[in-house]
This record gives sequence, C-alpha cells and structure tokens, in this order.
Amino acid sequence: MRISVDEVFETVKMTMDHHFDIRTVTLGINLKDCMDRNFAAFRKRVLKRIVEKGKLLNHFADHLEDKYAIPITNRRIAITPASILLEPLPPRISTAVNFCKTLDEAAAKANINFIGGFGAMVQKGTTAADDRLIDSLPEALAQTSRVCSFLNLASTKAGLNMDAIAKMGHIIKEIAAGTKDGIGCAKLAVFANVPEDNPFMAGANHGVGEGDYSLNVGISGPGVVRAVILNNPDCDLTQLSEVIKRTVFKITRAGELIGREMASLMNVNFGIVDISLASTTVAGDSVAEIIEAMGVGQMGLPGSTAALAMLMDAVKKGGTMASGNVGGLSGTFIPVSEDSGMIRAVQAGTLNLEKLEALTAVCSVGLDMFAVPGSTSANTISAIIADELSIGVINCKTTSVR
Repeated sequence: MRISVDEVFETVKMTMDHHFDIRTVTLGINLKDCMDRNFAAFRKRVLKRIVEKGKLLNHFADHLEDKYAIPITNRRIAITPASILLEPLPPRISTAVNFCKTLDEAAAKANINFIGGFGAMVQKGTTAADDRLIDSLPEALAQTSRVCSFLNLASTKAGLNMDAIAKMGHIIKEIAAGTKDGIGCAKLAVFANVPEDNPFMAGANHGVGEGDYSLNVGISGPGVVRAVILNNPDCDLTQLSEVIKRTVFKITRAGELIGREMASLMNVNFGIVDISLASTTVAGDSVAEIIEAMGVGQMGLPGSTAALAMLMDAVKKGGTMASGNVGGLSGTFIPVSEDSGMIRAVQAGTLNLEKLEALTAVCSVGLDMFAVPGSTSANTISAIIADELSIGVINCKTTSVR
C-alpha cells in the first residue's frame, strides 16, 4: 500500500499536542552464525556485529526524526534467544554472565537504549544452557544496565512448564535483592506464547524463524486516542469505535512509513509495526485515562474490562487496515507503574491485583510493571505467574508477568 507524506504530516498535531511518538525502532539481529566453542572468538564477533548495526540504527533514526519531525524515543536491538548461543560454550554460569556483560558493552558502545533477547524458550523443558542462563539472571542483571531478559514459560500447544515457573519465584526474589530498588525485575518478563517479532522491552527477541535482520517499529498514541474520544462526547459506542479506528489507522501509517524507510536505508528487511498503545507517566498519555474518557468512572471499576476490550478491538482493526505488517503484541498495554491513570486507580483502591488479572484477559500483554511487597514469598510469586500464563495458554494469546 502506498503511503503519502501528507498522511504523516497529519500526525504533527498529534505529536505536538498529544505525545504521539515512535516509541521504538528495534533491530532484530541473528547471532547464530557467531557461535563458537571459544568464548573470546564468540565475544569478538558479537561485539562487532551489534556495534556496527547499532550505530547505523542510531544514525538513521536521527535522520528520520529530523526529516519527519516525529520523535523516535528509543533505539533498541533484539538478538537470537541467548540460551541457543550459549550451547557450544563452557557449561558455567559465569559464561552466561560474561555474555550478558558483552551485550551490555555492545549496547553502550552503539548508544542503544536497551538490548533484548537474553532469554530462553522453555515452554516444554529446559536444556543445560537454558538452566545456566536462568541461574545467571540475578548476577547478570545486577552487573548490566541495558540488557533485558525474557523467558517463554508456557504455550497453548505445550501448556505450562511448572518446574520452570516454580523456579522463577526464587530467581525473581534474588534479582530484586541484588539490584537497587529491585530494578532488575523491570528488565525481566516471563511469557506465555511470546511473539518472535516484539519490538518492546523486556520481551524483545529475534526469533529463530526470523531472517538475518529485521527492523520492527513500535508506535505509541494513548494521548491521541484519548483526545479524539474527548472531542466526540456525543458518539455512541459504535461511532466511538469508528473514531478510534480512524485515529489508529493514521498513526500506524506514520509508523510503517518510518519503519520501511529506515529498513531501506539500513539495507535490512522490514518486519512489523506493533500498534500497541504504550503508556507513559506523562499526564494525558495513559490507557487508563482512555478507559475513563469512555465513561468508566475510574480504571478498575465495573465496566473497565468491557471498555478495554472495545478499545483493543478498535485498535487492532484500525491498525490492520493501515498495514499488512502488523505484528508483535499489538493492542493496549496496562503497565501499572508506567501509567499515571493506573497509579491513581491503585491509590484510590479501585484497581487491585485480581482486577488487573481480569483486565489482562483482553489486553495485549499481561501483569506488567506491578510491584509486590518484598516480603512476598517465592511460592506466591510463582503462583501469580502460573495464574497469569494460564490465561494466555487457554485463550491462545500472549500473556506475561513483569
């Protein structure tokens, strides 16, 4: 589908007034051909590839940001799931930690915000390399600042890997204890049905079914959607759905234009546009405030789940009409500590963990960026993970816990 520059400039008002941005351009990089039994040789190849491509990503992101006056907030890289890359290397936890530090060094040299893919696909069982990577997470995330980790612990076909889920409660406790303010936990997400082309952290990875390189784009526009709802107070729900679809259509087209042009400039394949509405703590840039603008008194009150489901439906339909390359998570995120409206709902008592879990049955991810007391037991954390991932398994959708 041909995309005109005029369509992109329609988004200028959205950018200036309602915080629309390209939330991330994420370059997926295949590192399987860097594998080696010698860690020094492996490390050298990985550093060279990530730094070279990362610098190009930054350069062209700056160029397109200036050209179209649409902010590109994050420049990220996703790699082949790391446990695969660790298979030929010495079977030591320290090897996984050193690889994580190598990724962190490469991201710093290329000035990349985050690098994802330090993870494993363990929905059915674990290999020795998978176990080493999981055991390394407390130390690896404590010694790095830009590396994000994912684990796929369940799938609709395989079910839940309860052994791995039980282990993760203890791992998460160790990560929290080993990092300032427990920040390491924000860099780890566990999934059911993880997508292979997700541009958003912490779950980004360059799946084994992908090519050598893939440029994926994540857009964000909660403030834009909220504004059009407030500007159409007399619409019924059907009309409101149409308004949301038209808005998402426009911002998706802008995201695809920038993604395709960047992929062309970098001489890599264009992957997908993830049309997820991703909140920030900036006033007005909130999914919870969209739900409230639709008529729910406060996020978490009765009607919240229905409103979120309607929003999800409109977002997906508007994005799909705009692009044949919609992928990743694509829907709405409801991260508690990254959404000002969600924070207020928790403080007011209208949103608790149980209601949040219900909302995840219709949103595009899961229990995201929520805090639990430090005294919470490892068994309780594992049980929360099992509950949430079960929703994804049974409903054939992606769910996660972070």
